[in-house]
Amino acid sequence: MKKSNTISTEDILATLCKSVTEVLTAATNNKIAYSAMVQKITRTCMRPDIGCFVLFDGGFTGLVVKNFTAQAAMEIYGDYMRNMGMPESEIAKSHLSDDVSNVLGELMNQVVGDFTNKVREQLHTSITQNQPKMMAINKQVQISVDTTMDRPQARRVTFTTENQSIFYLELAMDKTEFIKLHDFDIAEAVDPDDIIANEKAKPTKAAKKSDVKSSANDDIDDDFMAELGL
Repeated sequence: MKKSNTISTEDILATLCKSVTEVLTAATNNKIAYSAMVQKITRTCMRPDIGCFVLFDGGFTGLVVKNFTAQAAMEIYGDYMRNMGMPESEIAKSHLSDDVSNVLGELMNQVVGDFTNKVREQLHTSITQNQPKMMAINKQVQISVDTTMDRPQARRVTFTTENQSIFYLELAMDKTEFIKLHDFDIAEAVDPDDIIANEKAKPTKAAKKSDVKSSANDDIDDDFMAELGL
């Protein structure tokens, strides 16, 4: 988020877009980018070929919708599965497969989870999310969700994959502003994978003792061989 005394809907949207690009790029090893131009819309809709939505509530209320073309869905799904080491024979060939919906739903869950962490760190407020709902559809569906949004604002952002496949993110949330009363330090996010990797890289106490014992045994063997004149 920009360094300003006021955080607006567009700043929060930019944070969400950053979560999308970071999570999907890391998960698929596929460069994901989004347009610098944001479209104002009157309502959010799930559109063909695969749509997904998730609600969040707490410090502010909102609805996130992601709409994938079949091409974008299969590219992201396929790259994710290959990045996980899945053999080509076990990768689904149709965007209508349940496996595709399940994977995209899990990636959506990771995106919103990353977003809620950023909100907690940068805005000092907390939001919670429900389980993402993902479905393959063949015609436009308007999402009407019972929320407590008083003055909802809706935005749409276009994303592109490495192979120029397109998908869209739509955000509807309260018209709100966060006003900074005083400066504060933003805590650096801790990556659990980094912690695990660092711990694995550290030699354990048992390993250290084993190395010391092995070194001592080598010295004893060398002294014994020297006494024998060897």
